[in-house]
Amino acid sequence: MATIKDVAARAGVSLATASRVLSGSSQTSEDSRGRVLSAAAALGYVAHGPARSLRRSRTDVLGLLVSDIRSPFFSELAHAAEEEARHHGYTVLLANANEDTDQAEAVLSAFASQRIDGLLLSPQGPVSPRLSALVSSGLPIVLLNRTVEGLSAPMYGTDNAGGVRHVLEWLQRRGHRDVAYVGGPETMSTGAERRTAYLDGRAAHGITTDDAFVDAGDFLAEGAAEAMLRILDRGVRPTAVFGANGRTTLGAIRALRERLGAEAARRIEIVSFDDLEWFEFVSPPISAVRNDAAAIGTAGVRGLLDLIGGREASSERVATSFVDRAGEAPARIGASAR
Repeated sequence: MATIKDVAARAGVSLATASRVLSGSSQTSEDSRGRVLSAAAALGYVAHGPARSLRRSRTDVLGLLVSDIRSPFFSELAHAAEEEARHHGYTVLLANANEDTDQAEAVLSAFASQRIDGLLLSPQGPVSPRLSALVSSGLPIVLLNRTVEGLSAPMYGTDNAGGVRHVLEWLQRRGHRDVAYVGGPETMSTGAERRTAYLDGRAAHGITTDDAFVDAGDFLAEGAAEAMLRILDRGVRPTAVFGANGRTTLGAIRALRERLGAEAARRIEIVSFDDLEWFEFVSPPISAVRNDAAAIGTAGVRGLLDLIGGREASSERVATSFVDRAGEAPARIGASAR
Protein backbone atom coordinates (compact mmCIF):
# COMPACT_ATOMS: atom_id res chain seq x y z
CA MET A 1 0.00 0.00 0.00
CA ALA A 2 1.51 3.31 -1.12
CA THR A 3 2.13 5.97 1.52
CA ILE A 4 2.32 9.74 1.25
CA LYS A 5 6.10 9.41 1.48
CA ASP A 6 6.02 7.21 -1.64
CA VAL A 7 3.98 9.84 -3.46
CA ALA A 8 6.35 12.63 -2.44
CA ALA A 9 9.38 10.65 -3.56
CA ARG A 10 7.87 9.75 -6.93
CA ALA A 11 6.79 13.36 -7.53
CA GLY A 12 10.15 14.76 -6.44
CA VAL A 13 8.66 17.11 -3.86
CA SER A 14 8.85 17.46 -0.10
CA LEU A 15 6.54 15.55 2.21
CA ALA A 16 4.96 18.85 3.26
CA THR A 17 4.21 19.79 -0.36
CA ALA A 18 2.68 16.39 -1.07
CA SER A 19 0.54 16.70 2.05
CA ARG A 20 -0.73 20.16 1.05
CA VAL A 21 -1.65 19.00 -2.45
CA LEU A 22 -3.43 15.87 -1.28
CA SER A 23 -5.37 17.78 1.37
CA GLY A 24 -6.67 20.18 -1.28
CA SER A 25 -4.67 23.24 -0.23
CA SER A 26 -4.25 25.99 -2.82
CA GLN A 27 -0.83 26.97 -1.39
CA THR A 28 1.10 24.99 -4.00
CA SER A 29 2.22 25.62 -7.56
CA GLU A 30 0.46 24.20 -10.60
CA ASP A 31 3.59 22.18 -11.40
CA SER A 32 3.74 20.63 -7.94
CA ARG A 33 0.03 19.83 -7.94
CA GLY A 34 0.27 18.11 -11.29
CA ARG A 35 3.29 16.04 -10.29
CA VAL A 36 1.82 15.00 -6.92
CA LEU A 37 -1.59 14.07 -8.34
CA SER A 38 -0.01 12.13 -11.20
CA ALA A 39 2.19 10.27 -8.72
CA ALA A 40 -0.80 9.52 -6.48
CA ALA A 41 -2.75 8.16 -9.44
CA ALA A 42 0.17 6.01 -10.59
CA LEU A 43 0.68 4.56 -7.11
CA GLY A 44 -3.03 4.13 -6.37
CA TYR A 45 -2.79 6.44 -3.36
CA VAL A 46 -5.80 8.38 -2.09
CA ALA A 47 -5.53 11.06 0.60
CA HIS A 48 -6.27 9.87 4.12
CA GLY A 49 -6.45 6.30 2.91
CA PRO A 50 -10.15 5.92 2.00
CA ALA A 51 -9.30 2.68 0.26
CA ARG A 52 -8.15 1.26 3.59
CA SER A 53 -11.29 2.62 5.26
CA LEU A 54 -13.47 1.02 2.62
CA ARG A 55 -11.82 -2.32 3.20
CA ARG A 56 -12.33 -2.13 6.95
CA SER A 57 -16.00 -1.17 7.06
CA ARG A 58 -18.93 0.27 5.21
CA THR A 59 -20.35 3.64 6.10
CA ASP A 60 -23.65 3.54 4.17
CA VAL A 61 -22.74 6.90 2.62
CA LEU A 62 -22.62 7.64 -1.12
CA GLY A 63 -21.05 10.62 -2.87
CA LEU A 64 -23.00 12.35 -5.65
CA LEU A 65 -21.34 14.98 -7.86
CA VAL A 66 -23.68 16.65 -10.36
CA SER A 67 -22.66 18.99 -13.16
CA ASP A 68 -24.89 21.94 -12.27
CA ILE A 69 -27.49 21.77 -9.50
CA ARG A 70 -29.27 24.83 -10.99
CA SER A 71 -30.30 22.69 -13.96
CA PRO A 72 -33.81 21.25 -13.47
CA PHE A 73 -32.54 18.01 -15.01
CA PHE A 74 -29.78 17.53 -12.45
CA SER A 75 -31.85 18.72 -9.50
CA GLU A 76 -34.55 16.16 -10.35
CA LEU A 77 -31.90 13.49 -10.90
CA ALA A 78 -30.29 14.26 -7.53
CA HIS A 79 -33.63 14.18 -5.73
CA ALA A 80 -34.52 10.78 -7.19
CA ALA A 81 -31.05 9.39 -6.44
CA GLU A 82 -31.26 10.54 -2.83
CA GLU A 83 -34.72 9.02 -2.42
CA GLU A 84 -33.59 5.68 -3.86
CA ALA A 85 -30.44 5.64 -1.72
CA ARG A 86 -32.46 6.40 1.42
CA HIS A 87 -34.81 3.55 0.54
CA HIS A 88 -31.80 1.23 0.74
CA GLY A 89 -30.48 2.73 3.98
CA TYR A 90 -27.84 5.04 2.48
CA THR A 91 -27.13 8.72 3.02
CA VAL A 92 -26.02 10.84 0.04
CA LEU A 93 -23.40 13.58 0.17
CA LEU A 94 -24.44 15.91 -2.67
CA ALA A 95 -21.95 18.26 -4.33
CA ASN A 96 -22.14 20.62 -7.31
CA ALA A 97 -19.40 21.01 -9.94
CA ASN A 98 -21.04 24.10 -11.47
CA GLU A 99 -19.79 22.93 -14.89
CA ASP A 100 -16.26 23.80 -13.72
CA THR A 101 -13.39 21.31 -13.86
CA ASP A 102 -11.46 22.97 -11.01
CA GLN A 103 -14.52 22.89 -8.76
CA ALA A 104 -15.09 19.23 -9.70
CA GLU A 105 -11.47 18.45 -8.75
CA ALA A 106 -11.93 20.10 -5.36
CA VAL A 107 -15.07 18.05 -4.72
CA LEU A 108 -13.36 14.81 -5.73
CA SER A 109 -10.53 15.68 -3.36
CA ALA A 110 -13.03 16.16 -0.56
CA PHE A 111 -14.76 12.88 -1.39
CA ALA A 112 -11.36 11.17 -1.40
CA SER A 113 -10.89 12.16 2.25
CA GLN A 114 -14.34 10.86 3.23
CA ARG A 115 -15.29 7.29 3.94
CA ILE A 116 -17.88 6.94 1.20
CA ASP A 117 -18.95 3.53 -0.08
CA GLY A 118 -19.33 4.62 -3.71
CA LEU A 119 -19.53 7.59 -6.06
CA LEU A 120 -22.21 8.75 -8.51
CA LEU A 121 -20.51 11.11 -10.95
CA SER A 122 -21.52 13.40 -13.79
CA PRO A 123 -18.05 14.15 -15.21
CA GLN A 124 -16.87 17.56 -16.41
CA GLY A 125 -14.17 16.46 -18.85
CA PRO A 126 -11.42 13.86 -19.31
CA VAL A 127 -10.17 11.63 -16.52
CA SER A 128 -8.31 13.82 -14.02
CA PRO A 129 -5.55 12.74 -11.63
CA ARG A 130 -7.92 12.88 -8.66
CA LEU A 131 -10.54 10.80 -10.43
CA SER A 132 -7.86 8.37 -11.57
CA ALA A 133 -6.70 8.04 -7.97
CA LEU A 134 -10.24 7.25 -6.82
CA VAL A 135 -10.56 4.60 -9.51
CA SER A 136 -7.21 3.11 -8.50
CA SER A 137 -8.38 2.91 -4.89
CA GLY A 138 -11.11 0.47 -5.93
CA LEU A 139 -13.95 2.81 -5.03
CA PRO A 140 -17.14 1.75 -6.88
CA ILE A 141 -18.12 4.46 -9.39
CA VAL A 142 -21.02 4.91 -11.81
CA LEU A 143 -21.45 7.73 -14.33
CA LEU A 144 -24.62 9.80 -14.67
CA ASN A 145 -25.72 11.02 -18.12
CA ARG A 146 -22.17 11.54 -19.36
CA THR A 147 -19.37 9.21 -20.36
CA VAL A 148 -15.69 10.02 -20.08
CA GLU A 149 -12.97 8.60 -22.31
CA GLY A 150 -10.53 6.39 -20.45
CA LEU A 151 -12.87 5.46 -17.61
CA SER A 152 -14.59 2.10 -17.71
CA ALA A 153 -17.65 2.44 -15.51
CA PRO A 154 -21.39 1.80 -15.95
CA MET A 155 -23.23 4.87 -17.29
CA TYR A 156 -26.89 5.66 -16.71
CA GLY A 157 -28.21 8.41 -18.93
CA THR A 158 -30.46 9.79 -21.64
CA ASP A 159 -30.98 8.19 -25.05
CA ASN A 160 -29.55 11.21 -26.87
CA ALA A 161 -29.91 9.74 -30.36
CA GLY A 162 -33.55 8.88 -29.73
CA GLY A 163 -34.29 12.37 -28.40
CA VAL A 164 -32.72 14.07 -31.41
CA ARG A 165 -34.69 11.77 -33.72
CA HIS A 166 -37.93 13.02 -32.08
CA VAL A 167 -36.91 16.58 -32.94
CA LEU A 168 -35.89 15.82 -36.52
CA GLU A 169 -39.20 14.09 -37.17
CA TRP A 170 -41.09 17.04 -35.66
CA LEU A 171 -39.16 19.56 -37.76
CA GLN A 172 -39.91 17.55 -40.89
CA ARG A 173 -43.62 17.37 -40.09
CA ARG A 174 -43.62 21.12 -39.56
CA GLY A 175 -42.03 21.68 -42.97
CA HIS A 176 -38.85 23.32 -41.75
CA ARG A 177 -35.68 23.31 -43.83
CA ASP A 178 -33.62 26.27 -42.60
CA VAL A 179 -33.01 25.12 -39.03
CA ALA A 180 -30.39 26.54 -36.69
CA TYR A 181 -28.82 24.09 -34.27
CA VAL A 182 -27.31 25.53 -31.08
CA GLY A 183 -25.39 22.71 -29.42
CA GLY A 184 -23.28 22.11 -26.36
CA PRO A 185 -19.54 21.56 -25.96
CA GLU A 186 -18.22 18.52 -27.80
CA THR A 187 -15.86 17.89 -24.89
CA MET A 188 -18.95 16.60 -23.06
CA SER A 189 -20.40 13.33 -24.30
CA THR A 190 -23.95 14.72 -24.28
CA GLY A 191 -22.89 17.64 -26.47
CA ALA A 192 -20.99 15.38 -28.86
CA GLU A 193 -23.74 12.74 -29.10
CA ARG A 194 -26.55 15.22 -29.74
CA ARG A 195 -24.54 17.11 -32.36
CA THR A 196 -23.59 13.89 -34.16
CA ALA A 197 -27.18 12.63 -34.16
CA TYR A 198 -28.40 15.96 -35.55
CA LEU A 199 -25.76 16.27 -38.27
CA ASP A 200 -26.17 12.64 -39.32
CA GLY A 201 -29.97 12.84 -39.51
CA ARG A 202 -30.72 16.29 -40.87
CA ALA A 203 -30.45 15.51 -44.61
CA ALA A 204 -32.80 12.52 -44.35
CA HIS A 205 -35.39 14.81 -42.75
CA GLY A 206 -35.18 17.56 -45.36
CA ILE A 207 -33.12 19.94 -43.25
CA THR A 208 -30.31 22.03 -44.68
CA THR A 209 -26.78 20.67 -44.39
CA ASP A 210 -25.33 24.18 -44.53
CA ASP A 211 -23.07 24.35 -41.46
CA ALA A 212 -23.56 28.11 -41.28
CA PHE A 213 -26.72 27.19 -39.36
CA VAL A 214 -24.76 25.21 -36.73
CA ASP A 215 -22.85 26.49 -33.70
CA ALA A 216 -22.20 25.50 -30.09
CA GLY A 217 -22.22 27.09 -26.67
CA ASP A 218 -21.44 25.77 -23.22
CA PHE A 219 -24.86 24.33 -22.24
CA LEU A 220 -25.49 27.60 -20.36
CA ALA A 221 -27.66 30.52 -21.45
CA GLU A 222 -24.89 33.07 -22.00
CA GLY A 223 -22.77 30.79 -24.17
CA ALA A 224 -25.82 29.75 -26.17
CA ALA A 225 -26.78 33.37 -26.82
CA GLU A 226 -23.31 34.04 -28.18
CA ALA A 227 -23.57 30.96 -30.44
CA MET A 228 -26.98 32.08 -31.73
CA LEU A 229 -25.61 35.53 -32.54
CA ARG A 230 -22.71 33.97 -34.45
CA ILE A 231 -25.22 32.08 -36.58
CA LEU A 232 -27.20 35.25 -37.32
CA ASP A 233 -23.98 37.15 -38.07
CA ARG A 234 -23.35 34.72 -40.95
CA GLY A 235 -26.37 36.21 -42.71
CA VAL A 236 -28.65 33.17 -42.41
CA ARG A 237 -32.22 33.44 -41.12
CA PRO A 238 -33.59 30.20 -39.70
CA THR A 239 -37.29 29.40 -39.60
CA ALA A 240 -36.70 27.17 -36.57
CA VAL A 241 -34.07 26.83 -33.83
CA PHE A 242 -33.15 23.63 -32.01
CA GLY A 243 -31.50 24.14 -28.60
CA ALA A 244 -29.44 21.21 -27.31
CA ASN A 245 -30.63 21.60 -23.71
CA GLY A 246 -33.03 23.78 -21.75
CA ARG A 247 -30.63 26.56 -20.81
CA THR A 248 -29.23 26.59 -24.34
CA THR A 249 -32.75 27.11 -25.64
CA LEU A 250 -33.23 30.01 -23.23
CA GLY A 251 -30.03 31.66 -24.43
CA ALA A 252 -30.99 31.24 -28.07
CA ILE A 253 -34.38 32.88 -27.47
CA ARG A 254 -32.75 35.84 -25.73
CA ALA A 255 -30.36 36.35 -28.62
CA LEU A 256 -33.14 36.17 -31.21
CA ARG A 257 -35.21 38.78 -29.38
CA GLU A 258 -32.27 41.09 -28.81
CA ARG A 259 -31.09 40.92 -32.42
CA LEU A 260 -34.36 40.63 -34.38
CA GLY A 261 -36.93 42.11 -32.01
CA ALA A 262 -39.72 40.33 -30.18
CA GLU A 263 -42.18 40.11 -33.08
CA ALA A 264 -39.69 38.72 -35.62
CA ALA A 265 -38.35 36.30 -33.01
CA ARG A 266 -41.87 34.96 -32.37
CA ARG A 267 -42.09 33.89 -36.00
CA ILE A 268 -39.16 31.49 -35.51
CA GLU A 269 -40.23 28.15 -34.07
CA ILE A 270 -38.25 26.89 -31.10
CA VAL A 271 -37.71 23.28 -30.11
CA SER A 272 -35.60 22.08 -27.20
CA PHE A 273 -33.78 19.01 -25.94
CA ASP A 274 -35.01 19.23 -22.31
CA ASP A 275 -38.47 20.35 -21.29
CA LEU A 276 -38.59 23.20 -18.79
CA GLU A 277 -41.73 24.03 -16.80
CA TRP A 278 -42.19 27.48 -18.33
CA PHE A 279 -42.12 26.22 -21.94
CA GLU A 280 -45.87 25.63 -21.94
CA PHE A 281 -46.66 29.12 -20.70
CA VAL A 282 -44.80 31.23 -23.27
CA SER A 283 -46.47 32.37 -26.48
CA PRO A 284 -46.12 30.43 -28.63
CA PRO A 285 -45.39 27.43 -26.35
CA ILE A 286 -42.17 25.49 -26.93
CA SER A 287 -42.12 21.83 -27.99
CA ALA A 288 -39.41 19.75 -26.34
CA VAL A 289 -37.75 16.43 -25.70
CA ARG A 290 -38.57 15.26 -22.20
CA ASN A 291 -35.84 13.44 -20.27
CA ASP A 292 -36.69 11.05 -17.46
CA ALA A 293 -34.12 12.42 -15.01
CA ALA A 294 -35.73 10.63 -12.08
CA ALA A 295 -35.38 7.25 -13.78
CA ILE A 296 -31.71 7.98 -14.48
CA GLY A 297 -31.01 8.91 -10.86
CA THR A 298 -32.82 5.83 -9.58
CA ALA A 299 -31.06 3.49 -12.01
CA GLY A 300 -27.69 5.01 -11.17
CA VAL A 301 -28.09 4.31 -7.45
CA ARG A 302 -29.23 0.76 -8.10
CA GLY A 303 -26.24 0.17 -10.35
CA LEU A 304 -23.85 1.58 -7.76
CA LEU A 305 -25.33 -0.59 -5.03
CA ASP A 306 -24.81 -3.62 -7.28
CA LEU A 307 -21.12 -2.72 -7.56
CA ILE A 308 -20.82 -2.16 -3.82
CA GLY A 309 -22.39 -5.58 -3.26
CA GLY A 310 -19.90 -7.25 -5.58
CA ARG A 311 -22.38 -7.74 -8.41
CA GLU A 312 -22.10 -6.69 -12.04
CA ALA A 313 -23.80 -3.50 -13.22
CA SER A 314 -24.71 -2.69 -16.83
CA SER A 315 -25.02 0.73 -18.45
CA GLU A 316 -28.54 1.89 -19.32
CA ARG A 317 -29.94 4.48 -21.72
CA VAL A 318 -33.31 5.79 -20.58
CA ALA A 319 -35.81 6.53 -23.36
CA THR A 320 -37.04 10.06 -23.97
CA SER A 321 -40.50 11.29 -24.95
CA PHE A 322 -41.53 14.33 -26.98
CA VAL A 323 -43.98 17.06 -26.00
CA ASP A 324 -45.51 18.58 -29.14
CA ARG A 325 -47.03 21.91 -28.15
CA ALA A 326 -47.48 23.11 -31.73
CA GLY A 327 -50.35 20.69 -32.36
CA GLU A 328 -51.96 21.10 -35.77
CA ALA A 329 -51.19 24.80 -36.04
CA PRO A 330 -49.31 25.70 -39.22
CA ALA A 331 -45.62 26.41 -38.90
CA ARG A 332 -44.62 30.07 -38.98
CA ILE A 333 -42.32 29.71 -41.98
CA GLY A 334 -41.14 32.68 -43.99
CA ALA A 335 -38.45 33.16 -46.61
CA SER A 336 -34.90 32.76 -45.35
CA ALA A 337 -32.29 35.36 -46.27
CA ARG A 338 -28.54 35.41 -46.48
